[in-house]
Amino acid sequence: MLSVRRLSRHALPLLLLTLVASAAHGADEVQGSATTSGAPMSGALRPVTQAQLDGALTNSNDWLHSNGSYGQTRYYAGSQINTKNVARLRPAFIFQTAVMESMETAPIVVNGVMFLTTSYNHVYAVDAVTGKEFWHYKHKMGPVTTFCCGPNNRGVAISGERLYMGTLDSKLVALDAKTGKLLWETQIADPELGYSETMAPVVIDDKVLIGTNGGEYGIRGFVKAFGANDGKLLWTFYTIPEKGHEGVWATKDATGRDMKRDIAAEKKMLADKGSDFYKKLGGGVWMAPAVDRANKLVIFVVGNPSPDLYGAIRPGDNLYTDSIVAIDLNTGAYKWHSQYIAHDVWDLDAVSPPILVDVRDEKGAMIPGVIHGGKTGHVYVHDRRDGRLIRFSDAMVPQENMWTLPTAAGARMLPGANGGVEWSPMAFNPKLRLAYAANLHQPMTYQVEDAPYPGGKLWLGGAFKTIPSEQQWGKLSAVNIDTGKVKWDFKTDQPLIGGVLATAGGLVFNGEGNGLFRAFDAATGKKLWEFQCGAGVNAPAVSYMVGGKQYIAVAAGGNTQLDFKRGNSIFVFAVQ
Repeated sequence: MLSVRRLSRHALPLLLLTLVASAAHGADEVQGSATTSGAPMSGALRPVTQAQLDGALTNSNDWLHSNGSYGQTRYYAGSQINTKNVARLRPAFIFQTAVMESMETAPIVVNGVMFLTTSYNHVYAVDAVTGKEFWHYKHKMGPVTTFCCGPNNRGVAISGERLYMGTLDSKLVALDAKTGKLLWETQIADPELGYSETMAPVVIDDKVLIGTNGGEYGIRGFVKAFGANDGKLLWTFYTIPEKGHEGVWATKDATGRDMKRDIAAEKKMLADKGSDFYKKLGGGVWMAPAVDRANKLVIFVVGNPSPDLYGAIRPGDNLYTDSIVAIDLNTGAYKWHSQYIAHDVWDLDAVSPPILVDVRDEKGAMIPGVIHGGKTGHVYVHDRRDGRLIRFSDAMVPQENMWTLPTAAGARMLPGANGGVEWSPMAFNPKLRLAYAANLHQPMTYQVEDAPYPGGKLWLGGAFKTIPSEQQWGKLSAVNIDTGKVKWDFKTDQPLIGGVLATAGGLVFNGEGNGLFRAFDAATGKKLWEFQCGAGVNAPAVSYMVGGKQYIAVAAGGNTQLDFKRGNSIFVFAVQ
């Protein structure tokens, strides 16, 4: 496995994972948590109100959520940069951070001030027009960090005068937005048991919502709500229920295909095993949840069960892994779920953030919906009221030998453990009714082996490996969510990971691991512009406006997961 250049998110060898984790706490323990001041903070910065957070979808001045709004459409309402002038985009400034490592951050922009994060939990506040640094916060890691797929951070959340960030040592920290001063921190879970945080939190009604990583380490997944003022725990929803995690013993996936389960053997194992294995059954929540404000719902997707490939010791459907789930915003109580893959032994977990949009049902009526881009290569369309699956799209990537079971020698099955759509957020254009998904194609073999719980260490139950003789590539796909048909594709030389931005200017922005950042015609897929950033563009872009001028910002720092070239910069573009 060490010889494979591009390793899957969960196929990183234990040695490499250990080295990455050591680097994470070593980088900050030397200096300790500290804030370095730069230029005086902009006088334009104002507290962010709940009304502003609620109205973010139509706000063309700021970018207030990591995915643009509570609905997570990643759609920017401004159109100053459009299909006619995008070819004139040039760098307005380039901000270099102190961390040369994988960057997956989606910056927040408020009144001309940009807040961005790096690997190892650094936070910067900079002028969103000039790149002038206001302050720089460095989090001191605890003595233990255990994390998968690189020391990433995907951004902060903002409310009032506070920023919120999850950390690799599984803490939630609150910072003063004006000064970068640490206000409080609270422990979310125990990193010695495999818990960590890379997702951007979500703040609503004085609650900070955050899930957890760790599905590769035998954790018990959750979404938690903490008080925004004091960091006190308000409620917890476990993605692995204490009772009923065996589910309905489904034999088919959400698309109706036979998953080749031996239900009789699983039921016998359950009877022999007992039921306490739910405590180590996985189910991490990798990416930010969507919030249905009107119905007070928190909607999110759940990752793979533990161990990833060795299903013999976890009989049943393993609820709520590989599912989309809705819970009550105020209490965390269960509302509904829909499982894509029961008893997953291929690591095809649900990770790309769900998007709240109105969708057409089977009769053509427009109803409240939620869509999700899966590792299977499908875009799934659900009824938001009860989670019912309405339709799924055409496959955006090859699907071969589904659902071939892993073997001791190794079995080939596509799409492979990285997707389809990995954690990369999709974007949605409401005028064109198109969802835009960044896809990977990485043919893999799946090898299974008996693997007892190792106590908070890597727990794959086998391995999945890319096949050196087979080509890897990516595909940006536009899917009509009302029909499930793929409207257009743009194939790329390398697998796509990082996310998409759509704008009212009729544009779609997406980056590649080779450093290219591109703009496409949202309706046709025609490439209109590209820029070489010098390091992998493996983060989702954002857009905002200051002084009547629109900007596009994206991180270029590469990616640990696919070993794309590292960098340390945020590129900000404007029409010249």
